[in-house]
Amino acid sequence: MAAPGLRAAAGALRRACGAWSPRLGRRLLRSPPMAGNVQAPAPVGAAREQDRKARSGWQGGARVWEDAEQQAKKLRSGPDGELRRKLPKRKIVLLVAYSGKGYHGMQRNVGSSQFKTIEDDLVSALVRSGCIPENHGEDMRKMSFQRCARTDKGVSAAGQVVSLKVWLIDDILEKINSHLPPHIRILGCAPHGSALFQPNPRHRSPDLVELKQVMTLLCNKAGLKRVTGGFNSKNKCDARTYFYMLPTFAFAHKDHDVQDESYRLSAETLLRVNRLLACYKGTHNFHNFTSQKGPREASARRYVLDMFCEEPFVRDSMEFAVIKVKGQSFMTHQIRKMVGLVVAIVKGYAPESVLERSWGEAKVDVPKAPGLGLVLERVHFEKYNQRFGNDGLHEPLDWSQEEAGVTAFKEQHIYPTIISTERHERSMAQWLSTLPVHDFNATAHAAACPDAKVPSPPGDSD
Repeated sequence: MAAPGLRAAAGALRRACGAWSPRLGRRLLRSPPMAGNVQAPAPVGAAREQDRKARSGWQGGARVWEDAEQQAKKLRSGPDGELRRKLPKRKIVLLVAYSGKGYHGMQRNVGSSQFKTIEDDLVSALVRSGCIPENHGEDMRKMSFQRCARTDKGVSAAGQVVSLKVWLIDDILEKINSHLPPHIRILGCAPHGSALFQPNPRHRSPDLVELKQVMTLLCNKAGLKRVTGGFNSKNKCDARTYFYMLPTFAFAHKDHDVQDESYRLSAETLLRVNRLLACYKGTHNFHNFTSQKGPREASARRYVLDMFCEEPFVRDSMEFAVIKVKGQSFMTHQIRKMVGLVVAIVKGYAPESVLERSWGEAKVDVPKAPGLGLVLERVHFEKYNQRFGNDGLHEPLDWSQEEAGVTAFKEQHIYPTIISTERHERSMAQWLSTLPVHDFNATAHAAACPDAKVPSPPGDSD
């Protein structure tokens, strides 16, 4: 057979050419050794061992590291840097609750310290707690940061979800919350003890599935939710649920009912409010409910799954009601204008037919309710949960275990802020006084008189 001959030839060629070097590659054929310097050829087994070590980068029994970048990292890092590199860094999601009063929305405005946002305080807490390096705080793309919804100025959230990559340090949630103001919280319980993040010495070579299951267990104990590596909280979110809390005197008729705190919502009025809110369900063109959207833009069409008003309740001698709306996504000011138009109809300033006209191509003057009562309550990941929630490596994002913490935060920070602000600043009462200025029949007049000019809605800075 030819195989033994090939092996002998390969062995002779290796002895003639020398061992392979990872830095120089294979050496060229060398000239025969000079007389007096002849050395006995190494045994075949020793030559193979030498060649194996050379291929793996070993020279003289010591591994030669030639990665300059890794050497530079070692030189730059101190004891803290060494510890950070040993900690696992994973893509996780955090459940965030906050009161938006005094903030210019959720999303961070990099380079602008004049308008403070929720993410300014959140990123600062992440850096100070040691979850992310400082340069990631300056460039949030480095930690793959994404939020489910960009809440507007003054808008609160009881169930905002953000996704990012962090170091899984001990007591991660407690450390983050310790650097946050009380009206911003990461909901959940933190792990205890560094042993949670130490490998089990009896499992020296666990397979990939076991490692992922261990990481999922650690995240569960930390109050975190571990997600897939490419998870994006905004793109993976199927729907969002908001609620709008307002004093019920906003539904008092302009001609008959009292317009103060003594008003109580009747059952008949509540039925009418819910009948009007149900008209929003389905897919409609909401270009009149936002700014800078044309009537023929595809992005102006939005799908609303449900919208209704709950039973009213009394707080501090003032009656309030909560309107809940669930939809795939919402545009800027869309929910506030949806509420504002229904209020204008119930109070008698606008006819019910304006709802149908507002979904047409004509421009309709739609009032925008104050931002104080708007709260992001929950985000939904149904499709993600169906695909990854039960695969044994990840877990569904349902947040049912944190429901008690969400309710407590609303009772402690969100509801009191809305009630006290409404009492002292009377934002709803002041906005209601502007409703007579709106011309809800402008489009009807314009249709009858094509040369007539449709008045612009009054300015309302957010």
